[in-house]
Amino acid sequence: MNHLNWQGWAVLSAIFAAMTAILAKIGVDELPAPFATLVRTGVILIIVAGMWAAQGAPIGNLVGAPRTAVALVGSGAATGLSWLCYFQALKMGEASRVAPLDKLSVVLVAAFAALFLGERLDVRGWAGVGLIAGGALLVAMRR
Repeated sequence: MNHLNWQGWAVLSAIFAAMTAILAKIGVDELPAPFATLVRTGVILIIVAGMWAAQGAPIGNLVGAPRTAVALVGSGAATGLSWLCYFQALKMGEASRVAPLDKLSVVLVAAFAALFLGERLDVRGWAGVGLIAGGALLVAMRR
């Protein structure tokens, strides 16, 4: 799979994210959301550890890279909190309405990337971000 470019990986991510929403909705049906999140996290840990071991890659040294360590710990905390919120939302709502609101993260990433990383979108890019936001809200807020 090393022949994939970033777009290919992004499309695979979207496919797996869609599967995640459907399977999570089924899985959280009879369990408390935090426990369902714990199970999911354990599975992810096993898969990623297996992939890491299969690559034979050494463990990196985060001691000499405090900015990297803080960023990864923060990212992990944000991921965990996101998943907890996502599973609770799935427990309470329909997957077809929860997932679009969750995907407002795309809009927030564009805004945060502009604010904190100096990334820039042109007018067409911001129009696309606006359409994503509008579409997510239209799907999630239907009656």
